[in-house]
Amino acid sequence: MALGPTQRAFSAAKRLLASLVSTSETRLRLAVLELEEERARLLTLLLLAGASLLLLMLGVGTATALVIAIFWDTYRLTAIGVSAAVLLGLSLLLAFIAIRQAKRHTLLKETLKQLAADKALLAHHHDEQRDDPR
Repeated sequence: MALGPTQRAFSAAKRLLASLVSTSETRLRLAVLELEEERARLLTLLLLAGASLLLLMLGVGTATALVIAIFWDTYRLTAIGVSAAVLLGLSLLLAFIAIRQAKRHTLLKETLKQLAADKALLAHHHDEQRDDPR
């Protein structure tokens, strides 16, 4: 039994829709997977950063107290001023580095790359059909 033009068009549309749904599902699963990985990475990063900052504050406080105690009799104000200047300078440097890192775009990078590849493939396929004289 031969299919008519309307039935063939309807069948092709159904196959195209099924393909689009399948591709969309794959891309959505990739996005969800990337979001879950990013969440786990960020949680680990926050815990490590928090512990590191706590230990750093304790170490810097102890080192600053040691420097001030060493120079207490002779240059106590100079020791306090130099310690404060060094700490403020380092904090500004680290803030600058943190801002640069925060501006880097990495969220859903693979998903966006796959979507761009899909878009390019569809555009290429569309161009081939337009150039095809059939």
